[in-house]
Amino acid sequence: MIRTLRQKGHKLGRRISIAFLALGLLSLLASIVQPLIAQPSFSRDAILLTLDGPVTPASADYLVREIENASLANARLTIIEIDTPGGLMTSMKDIIKAILASKTPVITYVSPQGSRSASAGLYIMYSAHVSAMAPATNTGAATPIEMGGGGDENEEKFSPGDFFDAPDNGEAPDEDASTSGEKADENATPLSEETIPASEKEESSTPTPALSNDNAMRKKVINDAVAYIRSLAEKRGRNGDWAEEAVRDAVSISANEALALKVIDLIAEDLDDLLAQIDGMEVKTAAGTVIIKSDDVVINKIEPALWERILGFFADPNVAAILLTLGTTGLIAEIWNPGSIFPGMFGIICLLLALYSFSVLPYSGLALALMGVGIVMVILEAYTPSFGVIGVSGLAVFGAGLYFLYPDAYRVSPALIGTIMAIGGAFLAFILYAVVQSRSHGLLIGAEAIRKKEGVVDEWDEASGTGHVIIEGERWKARANKPLKKGDRIRVVDIEGLVLVVKTMDGGATLSRFITGNKQKPA
Repeated sequence: MIRTLRQKGHKLGRRISIAFLALGLLSLLASIVQPLIAQPSFSRDAILLTLDGPVTPASADYLVREIENASLANARLTIIEIDTPGGLMTSMKDIIKAILASKTPVITYVSPQGSRSASAGLYIMYSAHVSAMAPATNTGAATPIEMGGGGDENEEKFSPGDFFDAPDNGEAPDEDASTSGEKADENATPLSEETIPASEKEESSTPTPALSNDNAMRKKVINDAVAYIRSLAEKRGRNGDWAEEAVRDAVSISANEALALKVIDLIAEDLDDLLAQIDGMEVKTAAGTVIIKSDDVVINKIEPALWERILGFFADPNVAAILLTLGTTGLIAEIWNPGSIFPGMFGIICLLLALYSFSVLPYSGLALALMGVGIVMVILEAYTPSFGVIGVSGLAVFGAGLYFLYPDAYRVSPALIGTIMAIGGAFLAFILYAVVQSRSHGLLIGAEAIRKKEGVVDEWDEASGTGHVIIEGERWKARANKPLKKGDRIRVVDIEGLVLVVKTMDGGATLSRFITGNKQKPA
């Protein structure tokens, strides 16, 4: 029986694997074919692209490909609608490089109302030929943050005030110069304490704090980001001072403030308003100076390829949380019930997809460790008689880790966390109920397990007072002190070796006559 179930499980696992492989091949084929048929064919087109969600490798591939296609097709405009909390710096730079190399004017438009263009989105806005925002939108908060729990961008140890100023010329000290300086100090006449001014004596007595490796790396990242966004500001004639402030201090501003500070070029109510305002503007592209003509353009919206949409879906923090929860639940079910095959395979697939989400989202290593501790506690609940204490505590630790897993801009929805906690709590309650039930019933095997069981007489020898009885589908040899008949209801009172000692139950004679077909004679 067990071997048959395992064979069925292996067959089901192979079928699921083949299905996933086929889905992957179809998605890959669609991602190759769709860009070819989606290329613009008319030079009077305005290409409309969207950046909705985090900046990931998938969204970067989509934007870079379509920006290049629009440039090759001599499209009049490329408009990118932006609503993003930020994303990977490498993907952001790929998009910016494509914009800078485009012969077609690229317009970034933070839209619809209520959207934002934070972090990486601000860099993309600064690189565009024309940058626009809809009312009730915001931008800024462009401080780079470390992935994998390196810390939050608002921590004091990473604030600009904790860094020590580098030399004004920005050059590293020359090793030869420092060596020659040491030799010169050896030949110099030492100064006595009387010849040193009191102010210099106090300064020299104060130890210079060393720059830790973490702070040094953080300083390099911040300064590199500042230089990068300042170079974009200089190229497009935008406010570089505020851009630096957005990188160093993570400040954000509204659309009206952005227009006043010359962070953007205009505010547009919708696409029609945007096209009307940019008509006649003069911009510099990779092909030279271009005058935008948008009065009669035809907007051609190009969607991401299927595979890019799938990867973009998995880059959502809420989806990542669901995948991580399903993956761990599948593995826990496989650990509790080895050989099930499907839960373990399903859990591994979900965890692999969750790992992709972690590769494109900033997360906290400490929160991830808390989730791991919670998972271990839930697993221990199945093997430790704690009556739910360890399991509930592990569930609470898992939920806390899930809440603090991502920064504020990517935080998992509290409603989703509550739903996961409720489902996990119901799961633990079911396990606790099953454990209590398993410990509340009597023995299942041995002599004590059959004592007081009820059954029916199968055959009986009145002369010897012995016969056979049926108890829970099993045929036992039995004896009794009183004569019995076939069909009588009996109860086990004792067991002697392999022989049961039984006695008749009330109403046994009536049942015997009913089964054997005997009829009571009328009086």
